Amino acid sequence: MDGEDFVPPPECPVFEPSWEEFEDPMGYIAKIRPIAEKSGICKIRPPPDWQPPFAVEVDNFHFTPRIQRLNELEAETRVKLNYLDRIAKFWEIQGSSLKIPNIERRILDLFGLSKIVAEEGGFETVCKERRWARVAQKLGYPPGKNIGSLLRSHYERIVYPFEVFQAGASLPPCKPRPYDSDDVDKEYKPHSIPLRQSVQPSKTSSYGRRANRLQKDPEPTEEDIEKNPELKKLQIYGAGPKMMGLGLMARDKGARKKGMEAFPLPPTDITVKEEMGKNDEDYESRKDEPCTKMTMRLRRNLNNAQFVDSFVCRMCGRGDEDEKLLLCDGCDDNYHTFCLLPPLAEPPKGDWRCPKCVAECKRPAEAFGFEQATREYTLQSFGEMADTFKADYFNMPVHMVPTELVEREFWRLVSSIEEDVTVEYGADIHSKEFGSGFPVNNGRRELTLEEQEYARSGWNLNVMPVLDQSVLCHINGDISGMKVPWLYVGMVFSAFCWHIEDHWSYSINYLHWGEPKTWYGVPGFAAEHLEDVMKRLTPELFEFQPDLLHQLVTIMNPNILMAHGVPVVRTNQCAGEFVITFPRAYHSGFNQGYNFAEAVNFCTADWLPAGRSCIEHYRRLRRYCVFSHEELACKMAACPERLDLNLAAATHREMFSIVQEERQLRKGLLEKGITEAEREAFELLPDDERQCHKCKTTCFLSALACTNCPERLVCLYHTQDLCPCPTEKHYLRYRYTLDELLAMLHRLKVRAESFDSWATRVKDALEKEEKVKQGMEHLEALKAEATERKFPDNELLQRLNAALSDFQHCQNISTELLTNSHSRFGGSLEFMTMAELKTLVEKMHNLPCVFTPLEQSVEHFDTQAQAFLDGCECTRSPPSQEQVQALLEEGDALVAEAPAMKLLRGLQEQGRWLSEVRRTLGPQGGEASVTLGVLRGLMEAGCSVPQSTAVETAMAELQELLTIAERWEEKAQICLEHSRQKHPLSTLEAIVNEATQIPVQLPNILSLQACLGRARAWVTDLEEIQNGEHYPCLDDLEGLVAVGRDLPVLMDELRQLELQVTSAHSWREKASKTFLKKNSPHSLLEVLCPYVNRQRDRRVGKELGADTESLGLTAQDLRDPAAIVLAFKDGEKREKEAIQRLQKVNLTKPGLESETRGAPFLSFICMCGQPPRLPLLRCHLCKDWFHGGCVPFPSLSPPASPHCWWDWNTRFLCPLCQRSRRPRLETILALLVALQRLPVRLPEGEALQCLTERAINWQGRAKKALESPELKKVLETLQKLKESLGKEENGISDDVIVLSDSEGMEDGHIDWCTFVPWIEHLLPLVPSLKGPVIELSPAARAQLEDLQLEGDLLEVTLDQTQVIYRLLQAASQPPHHALHSLLLQRSTGRSGKAKDSKRKRKSQRGAPGSESVPACHDASESKKTCPLQQASPHTTAQTHSEV
Repeated sequence: MDGEDFVPPPECPVFEPSWEEFEDPMGYIAKIRPIAEKSGICKIRPPPDWQPPFAVEVDNFHFTPRIQRLNELEAETRVKLNYLDRIAKFWEIQGSSLKIPNIERRILDLFGLSKIVAEEGGFETVCKERRWARVAQKLGYPPGKNIGSLLRSHYERIVYPFEVFQAGASLPPCKPRPYDSDDVDKEYKPHSIPLRQSVQPSKTSSYGRRANRLQKDPEPTEEDIEKNPELKKLQIYGAGPKMMGLGLMARDKGARKKGMEAFPLPPTDITVKEEMGKNDEDYESRKDEPCTKMTMRLRRNLNNAQFVDSFVCRMCGRGDEDEKLLLCDGCDDNYHTFCLLPPLAEPPKGDWRCPKCVAECKRPAEAFGFEQATREYTLQSFGEMADTFKADYFNMPVHMVPTELVEREFWRLVSSIEEDVTVEYGADIHSKEFGSGFPVNNGRRELTLEEQEYARSGWNLNVMPVLDQSVLCHINGDISGMKVPWLYVGMVFSAFCWHIEDHWSYSINYLHWGEPKTWYGVPGFAAEHLEDVMKRLTPELFEFQPDLLHQLVTIMNPNILMAHGVPVVRTNQCAGEFVITFPRAYHSGFNQGYNFAEAVNFCTADWLPAGRSCIEHYRRLRRYCVFSHEELACKMAACPERLDLNLAAATHREMFSIVQEERQLRKGLLEKGITEAEREAFELLPDDERQCHKCKTTCFLSALACTNCPERLVCLYHTQDLCPCPTEKHYLRYRYTLDELLAMLHRLKVRAESFDSWATRVKDALEKEEKVKQGMEHLEALKAEATERKFPDNELLQRLNAALSDFQHCQNISTELLTNSHSRFGGSLEFMTMAELKTLVEKMHNLPCVFTPLEQSVEHFDTQAQAFLDGCECTRSPPSQEQVQALLEEGDALVAEAPAMKLLRGLQEQGRWLSEVRRTLGPQGGEASVTLGVLRGLMEAGCSVPQSTAVETAMAELQELLTIAERWEEKAQICLEHSRQKHPLSTLEAIVNEATQIPVQLPNILSLQACLGRARAWVTDLEEIQNGEHYPCLDDLEGLVAVGRDLPVLMDELRQLELQVTSAHSWREKASKTFLKKNSPHSLLEVLCPYVNRQRDRRVGKELGADTESLGLTAQDLRDPAAIVLAFKDGEKREKEAIQRLQKVNLTKPGLESETRGAPFLSFICMCGQPPRLPLLRCHLCKDWFHGGCVPFPSLSPPASPHCWWDWNTRFLCPLCQRSRRPRLETILALLVALQRLPVRLPEGEALQCLTERAINWQGRAKKALESPELKKVLETLQKLKESLGKEENGISDDVIVLSDSEGMEDGHIDWCTFVPWIEHLLPLVPSLKGPVIELSPAARAQLEDLQLEGDLLEVTLDQTQVIYRLLQAASQPPHHALHSLLLQRSTGRSGKAKDSKRKRKSQRGAPGSESVPACHDASESKKTCPLQQASPHTTAQTHSEV
C-alpha cells in the first residue's frame, strides 16, 4: 500500500484527570481500564500545573544511537528487498547484473509479480489461459494498454529462470535478453541486509536523505574491492574471475583467450583446463592470461601437490579426460562434464558455475537486527543533527512541518524500494547509568523542595513500578527497562516496531520535551489476530525467525492490518503527556522530530492472570523469561499482611491455580515412579542454572533432575525430555512442600476475607440502638483498622467517615454554645433559632455513638481546678508541676474550656520560669551556659509570667547579677581597645582573676584572658630565643614584634626588639645598595650565594625562585649557621661544575660567521630569545652569545701604549653571570664589621661571611701563583715590553691626542667625545698587533685558567683577576676582530651623544664604590649599543661580524 494513500486510524481514548484523581496513579489507571483496555493504548494529560523539572545532566549525557533504514523495517518491503537480493545474486552468478524495468513510470514489483503468477497457477498456466491482463490488474496497472504482454516478457526474461532454478530443475546457460522499451531499465544494487548488520557504517557517510537506490553506479574495480570490506566479503573465494555480476576490470588489461586480443575484457565465457604440454609454446600461449594470486602461486612450481590436485574432478576424483574437465568461474573447482547431474553433452559457452556456487542463491535469509552507530552523541549534538535533517528533508523550519505530512511521508518511505532513508534512534538507554529525566532522591545531589515533591510523586516513572499496588515492588532486583526506566532520544522518522511488553505487562511512557511521538496500538484481545496476519502476509520472515515480533525490528502499515480486520488506534503524544499500554497490547510508532522520552513497566493486581498466560506462551515459544512468575506469586503470598486488599485477593486466586496445577504435576511424577526429592532454594541460583532444558522457563516451585546428568534440569511439563537415563536416577527438586503451599494459600485467604469481618463490625456499630450504642473511640478504631489494612474505598467506609464527621460537627457546635461564643462555624449569627436547635438535638440523637453531656463534664472540672488553686494560695508554696500538668491535660480533653484553665496555664508558666532561674543561678547551671543573653532573656520572660513573691525575689537576684556582669564586661572592653593606653601584664591579670569569680560567661573577659595567655607565651618565646646558643634570627624577631604589637599588653622587651629589627633592616639595605644593581631581579641572598642552577631558561621574564632556594635549604635550615656554611661550601663546588658544563654546551654554538661556512644558524640566543643579528657578543664566563643591543658593551680602558694590546680590557660578562656590582673586598670588610655589632643573625650575613672567606682564600691562592718564579719572570717581561713600546711611541706627532686625568678621563671613565680621534688613530694599528708576546707552560696556563674561572665566579672585585686576565691574553693571539669591532662601534655609536655622556658621567661621579673596573661596568650598563650603520663602506668591510 502506498504511503501517500495512508489513512490515519481512529484516535485512542484521551483522559484528563483532576488533581484529586491524579493523586492516586494506580487507582486512576484501574478506574479508566475498562474503557482504555478496549483500545490497547490510551493517553493521559496531567493537570496543567504538574510540570516536573528535567533532571538529566545534559553535559554528561552521552549515548550511541541505533541506525534504522526505514524501508528495511516494514515487513513486506523487507521481503521484497530480500527477494530482489536473491534474484540479483542469481543473475550475478549467471554473469549479468539485475536491471529492473520501468512500466508506466514506476518500477516493476518483481516480487509481487512472482507471487501473483504463483497464485494464478504458475507461468505455464498463466500463459496457457492468457491471464496476464488479470496479473496486470492485480499489480495495480490500468487496463487496455497491453501491459499484460509486457509483464509476460519481463517475467519470462528475468523471473522465470530464477523460479526454475529455485525449483531445482536444470537450467541452461542464459542471460536476460535486452528489451526494447521507452522506459530505461535501472540497475539494481543489492541491499545485502543480513550481511550489512556485521559491517560498521562509514564515519564519513551522511545521514539518510532521499537517495534513489536504482541509480546507475560506476562498476567497481579490483582496487575498489580491496578498499571496500563489504564488497570484499561478497566475493566468491577461489581462483578465477570474481563477482561476475559486477563487471570487474582486471589490473592487466590483456585478453583471456587467443583470438580475443582486440576486445577489451569481458571475462571469458568458458575456461577449460588443458593438460600442460611438454613444450614451452603451450605455456607461452597461456602465460598472458590474467590469473589470481592463487593460480600464480601454483604455476611457479609445477611439481606442487596442490597444483596437481587442481586438475582433479571433485566428483570422481580422477584427472583423466582433460578435454572434458570444466573449471568453475566461481570457486576454481574442476568437474567432468559427464560427472554432473544432469551430464553435459559439451562444454557450455559463457561463464559456468559449479553446483556448490549455485547453491548460494538458495541459502535462507539470516536474522535481521539493528546495527549501532559509530559516533557517540550528546543531547546537543544529536539535536543539532536531528533538526538539520528534518529541516533539510522538508525544506521548512522544523516547527512548521505538519504532523499529518510527517506521518504520510513515513509510511511512504517504509514501503518504498527505490528510496533509502537512514535515521538514528537513541533507544533503550539505561537511566540507572545516565540518570532519569525525573528527579530522583538517590543521594547524588541535593534536591530542592519542588524536586523532592516530584521525586515522591507516584507518576514519577522511577516510583510507579515500586508502588504498593504494583506487583513489581515485590521483585528484589532492578530489572532494567521494567523496574528501572529506559530513556529514548528520537529524531524524525526514528521508529519503534510492533511489539508487546515482556511478560505482557503494562507500560507507561512520558515525553519530557520535544516534538510529538506518534503511536499505534492494538488491543490485547486482537494480539493473536495481528500475529496471524503478519505471518500470513510475510511468511518468508517468520520461516527462519519465528519470534520475529519479539525482536522489535519489524513494522507493518496499520492500513494493511485494518484491511485484514485488526483493530488499530493512533495518537500523537505531545510533551508532558503520558501514554499507557495495557497487557498484551501490540504497539508501535515513530517520532515526529527531536524529542526525549522515558518509559517503564508496571503490573497491577489484574495483570496476574495475564502474566501466567504469558509464561505458558513463552513455554510454547521456548523463550527466556525475565523473572519467575511463580517466584513472584510465592513471595507475595509469604507476606500477605503487606499486600493491598485487592492485590491479596488477586494473589489468592493466582496462588490457588498455581497450587492446583503443581499438585497435579507432582502427582504425575509419583505415577511414573519418581519418589526421590530434595529441597532447593531456587531463588539463590542464577537464572541460567534453573532454566528448563526444553522450554527455557525459569523454574521455582519444582524441577526434575538426574543424578547422572547434573548439568540438566527440566520443568514438570517436560519430564520426558530430561535425559535417557533410567527413572530411578531422576529426582524432584522442590522449593516448598504442598503443605507449605496450602498454608500460604490459607494466610492469603484470611487476608482477603479480613474485609468481610471488618464490614460486619462496621454494620453492627452503625446500626446499634440507643441503649447499646458504643463510644466514638470504637468508630475511630474501625476507621484506623481500615487504613492500616489498606481496605479499598467502599460504601461502608464512606458511611463510617460520614458518621465520624457528623459527630465532630455536633461536638464543635455544642462546644461553641457552652462557651457562649454564639458563633456558628462559618456563619455570623449571634443566636441559634429554635428550629436549628431542635435539628441539632435530633442529629445528635441519631448518631451511632454515645454523646456525653458536655456541660456537666466542664463544670465538674472547673470545680476541681478551683479547689486546687485555693489550696496553693493558702499554703503559699509553689504547686507541684506534675499536678498542674495533669489538670491541664484533663482540661484540654474537654470540648469547652473551663474558666480555671487560664489560671492553671499561668501557674504552669510561673513554675517553669522559676525552675529555669534556679537551674541558671544554682551550682548545677554551670558558668559555661550562663551568658548575658540568658540573663536578659530570663528578665524579659519574668515580666510576662504571673507575679508572685517568689517571682519578685528571683527578678531582684537576676538584676543584681546582670549589673555586676555588665560592669566587668565594660572594664574588659576598655582594656582590649588598642587605641587606648596599654596596661601592664600584672594589672590585666588582677582584672581577669577578679572577674572570673562572677558565675556568668563574659565574652570580653574571655578575650582578655586569651590575650594574657598569648602575652605569657610571647615572653616565654623571647626568653628561649635570647637564651639560645646563637644570636636570634631576624625572621624570629620580626614574628615576635608582629605578635607583640597586636597584644593589648604593655611589654618593655617589645621596644628593644623593635630597635634590633630596625638596625638589622638598615644593615640589609646598606648591603643591598652595595651589591645589587639598579632594578636587579635578584635578591641579596641570591647574589651572595653560589649560582648553582645555571641549566635554566635564559630568556627574559623567567621567574626567579625564593631566597630559600638559593642554597637548597629550608627556612628552618637557614637559622643554623653550620648548615649555611656547609651548604655554601657544597654550592661552590656545584657552581664550578655547572659553569663548566654550560661552557661546553655554549662553545658548540656557532656565530654568524658560520653562515659563510655553511653551518646552520642558531635558532634562538641571548636573553631576548630572538635569532642572531649583528653585533653579537660572547660572554667571557659562560661562553654564550648575546646581542649588542640587549646587553651593555664591555668597557674599553685604553692602555698607556696602544701597542700593548693585552692591557685593553675586552672582557665581557653577561648580566646572567655578573649579577651584582661586584664591590671591592675593602667595602665588604666594612660591611662585616657592621654586621658583627648586630645582636641579630641574618642569612645574608652568614652568606657574606662565606663569600668573604671564599674571596680571601682565592686571593691568597692567586698571589701565591703570581709569585711563582715563572710568572714573576713573565710579568717582568711584560713590563719591559710595555716600557720599550712606550718609548717608541713618544715620537708620535702632536695630532695624536694623549689622554690625561683631565682630558678624556673623569673618575676612571673615558670621555668618548675626546677619545674618538684617538680611536680613529688606533683603528689602523689593530691589524698590525702581533702575539702572543709571552709563553706560558701548560701547567702554568692551566693553573691561571682555573684561577680565572673561579675569580669570575666571585661577586667581588680583586686586582689579581685583572692581572691573570692580562697574562692569559698576552699568551694568546691578539683579538684583532674583537678590538676592531669594539673600537669602530664606540667611534660610531658615541660620537653623536657627547652631551648625554657628560650628563651621565656627572651623575655617576658621586656614586658609592666607584672603583675603576666596576664603575666602567656600571656606566655601560645603562647604555644601549648602536648598530653598525654609520661606518664608512671601506671600514665596514674590514669589520668582523663576531665580537
